[in-house]
Parts: sequence; C-alpha cells; structure tokens
Amino acid sequence: MENEAMFERTVKPVLDVDDRPKIGQWAFLSTQHLFAMFGSTVLVPFLTGLPISSALLASGIGTLLYILITKAKIPAYLGSSFAFITPIITGLNSHSLGDMLVALFMSGVMYVLIGIAIKISGTNWLMNLLPPVVVGPVIMVIGLSLAPTAVNMAMFENSGDMKGYNLSYLAVAMITLLVTIIVQGYFKGFLSLIPVLIGIVTG
Repeated sequence: MENEAMFERTVKPVLDVDDRPKIGQWAFLSTQHLFAMFGSTVLVPFLTGLPISSALLASGIGTLLYILITKAKIPAYLGSSFAFITPIITGLNSHSLGDMLVALFMSGVMYVLIGIAIKISGTNWLMNLLPPVVVGPVIMVIGLSLAPTAVNMAMFENSGDMKGYNLSYLAVAMITLLVTIIVQGYFKGFLSLIPVLIGIVTG
C-alpha cells in the first residue's frame, strides 16, 4: 500500500492532459516551445539546403491548420521534421529543388490523409504497424545521426568546413547541455517542465 502511494506521487504530472496552465506557466511554456521549435524548423532547411522561407511558410500554414482541426485543444507548433533530413539530401543529389518541394508538399498531404484514417478507424492498426519497439529505435537513430552536426556547431565557428575551433563556443554549449540535463533530471514541479528554456537562458 505504501509502495502504491509512493508510485502515485512519483508519476503524478505537474500539468495533466486536461489541465490549463496559469498565465505565468503558460508564458514560460510558450517561450520554451518557441525556442525549441523555431530552432529546429530553421535548422532542417539550413542542413539540407532548402529555402528557410519555404520551411517557415509551410510550418505556419501547417500549424494554423492543426490548431483549426484540433479546435485549439492541443496547443502545438508544427515545425520541420528531422526524419526528412536524409531523404531531402539524397533527393537533392538527383532532383531539382522544385521536385523536392513538391515531394515534401505531398508528404504533408499524406500526413493529413493518415490523420483522417485514424479519425475514422482509430489507432489500433497504427499501433500494430508501428509499435513502440519500432518507433523508439527510429527516433534514437535520427537523434544520433544528428549528433556530429551538433558537436561541430558547438566546437567550430564554421561548422560546415569544421574550421575555427572555438573554446568559448564549446564552453557555452557544455554549460547549456549540463544545466538542461540537471534541471530535467533533478528539479521538481513546474521547473522540471522547462529544462530547455532554463538551459538556454543560463547558456
């Protein structure tokens, strides 16, 4: 009984699915979301050679549609997907920029169609097709494949050519990462929900 009570205290979320954050919490969460999502949205076209303006335009339209379709029940920003980095780079080696933009647009259409299919038939078929044991490693591979890029950006003034080793860049990056990990792992309550924001401010 005591163990069950301890488990409940451990897993109780600071903000549950149906909870509405207070204005102060809302402001901090929104700011963190802005930094995290805007950075990743710009990073993908930067790494692949696509126009950043196109990514921002598509991201904005996608976000507005998402908010409209979900009736603003899920406040989320749809940014660039890191899963598309390798296909984009590979595609640009043999196809034009216009071809790749059309292909990315069609992937967005497929996203909408799959969403409609889930709305009609539920999620059981999707969970059978892509169980956590499949999705988890894919996410890990995407993250690990980007690790060298993050390291280069944290060490060199010109990360593309890996020139201009800068100790200050490395120090700021390590402090930011360390603070983010500490906040995520050891802080309690609302502060544990904004580790990225605290890490960025500290850095």
